[in-house]
Amino acid sequence: MKITLAQLNYHTGNFELNTQKIIEAINNAKSEQADLIVFSELSVCGYPPRDFLEFHDFINLCLKNVNIIAEQCVGVAAIIGSPTVNPQIEGKDLFNSAYFLADGKVQQIIHKTLLPNYDVFDEYRYFEPNRVFEIVNYKGKKLAITICEDLWNLNANPMYIQCPMDELIKQQPDCIINIAASPFSKVQINTRLEVLKTNAIKYNLPLFYVNHIGAQTQLIFDGGSCVLNSNGDTVKQLRHFEEDTIMVELDAINSMGIILQNKENEIINYQNIEQALVLGIKEYFRKQGFKKAILGLSGGVDSALVVYLAAKALGAENVMAVMLPSQYSSDHSVSDSEKLVENLGVKYDLISIEKTFDALQNTLNKQFENTEFGIAEENMQSRSRAIILMALANKFGYILLNTSNKSELAVGYGTLYGDMCGGISVIGDLYKTEVYALCDYINRNKEIIPKNILTKAPSAELRPNQKDSDSLPDYEVLDAILFHYIEERKGPQEIITLGFDEALVLRTLKMVNTNEWKRLQAPPVLRVSSKSFGQGRRMPLVAKYLG
Repeated sequence: MKITLAQLNYHTGNFELNTQKIIEAINNAKSEQADLIVFSELSVCGYPPRDFLEFHDFINLCLKNVNIIAEQCVGVAAIIGSPTVNPQIEGKDLFNSAYFLADGKVQQIIHKTLLPNYDVFDEYRYFEPNRVFEIVNYKGKKLAITICEDLWNLNANPMYIQCPMDELIKQQPDCIINIAASPFSKVQINTRLEVLKTNAIKYNLPLFYVNHIGAQTQLIFDGGSCVLNSNGDTVKQLRHFEEDTIMVELDAINSMGIILQNKENEIINYQNIEQALVLGIKEYFRKQGFKKAILGLSGGVDSALVVYLAAKALGAENVMAVMLPSQYSSDHSVSDSEKLVENLGVKYDLISIEKTFDALQNTLNKQFENTEFGIAEENMQSRSRAIILMALANKFGYILLNTSNKSELAVGYGTLYGDMCGGISVIGDLYKTEVYALCDYINRNKEIIPKNILTKAPSAELRPNQKDSDSLPDYEVLDAILFHYIEERKGPQEIITLGFDEALVLRTLKMVNTNEWKRLQAPPVLRVSSKSFGQGRRMPLVAKYLG
């Protein structure tokens, strides 16, 4: 049996586009004399559909397009993903399903058993878990069809009480097929491959895995679809961060050559992060119908990284960088920015905010009389910049890119309605130390981001001789504490026992918790870690825990 894997880029709710892509791939597979073509989880409607699933019209469109696709499956079978209506009154109204299509119609529907309800996943909100385990028989082969999480329960601390394959293996299948929607993170590529390998070895079966490619707002899907033999060795690997297809003969898998997998070393890791963020920007703009981006270029490392990524994603001609110096900006902030935009070829402008800031101070002169220069005045500068950037965006059709990093978002080191403005947060899931590391990676062959930007002390430049270290611990220490707290969910005493200063730990965690209200109003953050700010981290605003 010849099986084609189709790793495609879907657009949530864009049924016409998704169906067109699927049918085109079916026709290509048919012309290549494939017997079966496999698409990813919820491919018909796109992933994640979220509360669109609560609209009857949305579900009807899903079912309508499933039937349109089924009509094309003559001479070739297909497995596609779509919601299915639960006919029982009891339980949730829908299943997350894999449709087996052949001979021009729906032949069988397999439902997802394990419904993730953690981090960015919220499937149990909508779907009923499967309780009936069926094999698909096709052309003399028995196919064990599973959906993403169904294979993710083989570990030392299982989240679910059963493994669907433990039931399916009793029917002696010839292979495992897993259709998935597994988003990218810095550790996911290796983790995912280990999960697939463990399943192939445990059940002694070849495994076909098909993942999404593209991005849906915060979630970035890297693809990485693959075929494993019954020993858990990868024999075919589709490209990461690109659409791709491949056809494999089922009976030949165990005799095929093995693809040696590179463990995620630091270079590969930052290559993946760069590709993911570029894809995230590109997809956000394309799927929203936007073309042009604008951002404030401060002469610091964060905005330097964002303008580089934006130029790579959208083309330099579609990016506008605006330098907005104040009386507190250093001369090299402008000169470093000018050198950067020259290296990248992006358009730029220089607009001083001195007069704007002076006007605001004069407006509030009576109210601020006999008070010292402080946070209010610093924030007025930041908000002045945001007003100018948003005015340019509104006038000329740009989308403002946010340049805050994860360290700043974590401790509230940013101005709400100022430098926290934007349509999408590009590097809000990278700690400051990771921002520097990614810039070093980008400069590995030649200097793109000027060296002076990477070597000078970080500063918001909102008062004379200001440095980030005036208000924050060194980023190497701060980021380590934040990682233990945010990604690893360690409490204060656990972090202190690792050797960190007690007062510093308590102060840092208090800053994180008391700034949750700010993050709630921040732009959506492109997710590249295992625990990003946004929908995957839900914290109460007014709780008292180290607050």
